[in-house]
Amino acid sequence: MAGGRRGPVRVGAGLGALLCALHVQAACRVTTVTQELLKEGFHRDLLVKVELGEDAGGCAVAAQVRLPPGIYVDPYELATLQQHNLTKAVLFPDAIDLEAPEYLAKAVVLLLFLELEARCSRCFRGAVPVHARYHRPAWATHQALVALQSPEVLLCCCHGQLSAECWEPAELDTPCSPDTNSSCQWHTTKHRPAYEESMLRVPVGLREHNSLVCALTLLTTGLCSGLILAAACKYGHFSQ
Repeated sequence: MAGGRRGPVRVGAGLGALLCALHVQAACRVTTVTQELLKEGFHRDLLVKVELGEDAGGCAVAAQVRLPPGIYVDPYELATLQQHNLTKAVLFPDAIDLEAPEYLAKAVVLLLFLELEARCSRCFRGAVPVHARYHRPAWATHQALVALQSPEVLLCCCHGQLSAECWEPAELDTPCSPDTNSSCQWHTTKHRPAYEESMLRVPVGLREHNSLVCALTLLTTGLCSGLILAAACKYGHFSQ
């Protein structure tokens, strides 16, 4: 008899937990995140838009973007933009090799601080210049695809309270603003929306053209070297 009663009890407990989870998820309004890569070519602008399910209540809002090795942010350009209050962001790590190709570079994390939009109390946006790295030549294609994951929305409330049902502490140790050094706890939403990847198409060379490129490079180098040497012999003044 005791063994026969366990099934209904377990079903009832599971159903109760499911209903509780659905109630919590319904209470936590969905946060939407969109990102766009503006312009064309190697030099683009990354635009991030966030619409919170509730008012931020004075909290700082940021988007954490994981940049793959094929994309980078120039820290010197970023510093100049921040001096003119055109954008606010933090890079992890802050030391980046700007000349490294994609296959020698490392992924970085960008924390982009978002600004409140004028006509919407729950809408935030931010933009930052990003640059594509050079890739290896490919076979039978002129493009390499770089997948950019959707950003993670973060809130930092030094003077307010967030619902424990909807938000949880994030593993991020950085101030709530690049203008201050005081640390504060960041939070991320528990019920994350369905994220979509953005694809960046980077022009690459063709491996089939390796021999042709090498031959033309050697021919051009030899020709230019010969012209320089001939000009130096004809017009140069050599001491005897």
